[in-house]
Amino acid sequence: MKGRGGGGTADTFRIAEGRLGDEPTVTVSAPDGQARATLALRGATLLSWQVARGAPGQLTELTELTELTELTDGYRDEAELTELTDGYRDEAELLSQDGVRAGLLAPFPNRVADGRYHHGGHDHDLLPGVVGDRLIYHGFAREAPFRIVGATATANSARLLLRSTSIRPGRYPGYPFALDLDVEYTIGRRELAIEIRATNVGETTALYASGWHPYFTLSRPIDDLVLQIPAHTLIRTDASLIPLPGKEALLPLDRCPDLDFRTPRKLGDAVIDACFADLAPGPDGRTETILSDPATGDGLRLWQYGGYLHVFTGDTLARDRRASIALEPVETTTDAFNRPEHTTALSLKPGRQREFRFGVTYLP
Repeated sequence: MKGRGGGGTADTFRIAEGRLGDEPTVTVSAPDGQARATLALRGATLLSWQVARGAPGQLTELTELTELTELTDGYRDEAELTELTDGYRDEAELLSQDGVRAGLLAPFPNRVADGRYHHGGHDHDLLPGVVGDRLIYHGFAREAPFRIVGATATANSARLLLRSTSIRPGRYPGYPFALDLDVEYTIGRRELAIEIRATNVGETTALYASGWHPYFTLSRPIDDLVLQIPAHTLIRTDASLIPLPGKEALLPLDRCPDLDFRTPRKLGDAVIDACFADLAPGPDGRTETILSDPATGDGLRLWQYGGYLHVFTGDTLARDRRASIALEPVETTTDAFNRPEHTTALSLKPGRQREFRFGVTYLP
């Protein structure tokens, strides 16, 4: 990969380095200008994902009719692009981590109750010395430094491989394990795919799980959007959003019609910050959640292999409340570090690797 001006030829995806303030970024652009994604190396965070609206045939006609315009990075864009995510807009937002916009969640998604857990015969405190508000959530990876270790481009997509070796004993209180994290982005004209891989490079078994926290925007506010989730169970929580003990946490959605989205339903004024379980996969093992805008016909298919889906309607965001919806593929429920039923799934032995795959497809 080159610097300004990017890599690739005129008929392949282009990859170029840039900056968000002082934070390094990388931008991937389709050769016909009909897709673009920008990532920050901090947290390997997706900042923006844009596509040209319309079906492929319509896009070809649009390209022929649209006058080429110069971009600031020296590229020529051939289509008007529509933003599909609601990511961090500037360096200050990225550093603040407010809302965890498109954050990669590792080594744990969501919350660890009271910041404490027991593992390997020892008690661990993620917030040593903190009294009062002991809220900790979404792990450390979202603020970790990543570097690009691989980049390839073809006529149909680009692949970026980013790596962080920052999770080491003594670096993060209460987490005495050593992990290498690889995040692979594959960016096409209509799809963005992500795979997170963790390798235990330490000498003891680590507790580990991952996820993603993207916000999607098809209309503002989100009230008129239609959501379909192939889940059969809701995770019940207490007032602190910590799941209830054992099987008390499992509520069949047949008994909770207000949050049953197995049949597509308009969001309306629903306020949601909940985890959906027992996701029904398709024949290929992939679970698909659909978000659509009846007014435009646009839609997004969020897909994942295994895990759970957390949904947050953005009602408490500091900026642009209910302007987007978080659809979060996660490997485990909230507070999994303290739930014995998750111990086997969480345990990552020395020298072993585990991956979690998910992504999103634009449906014109």
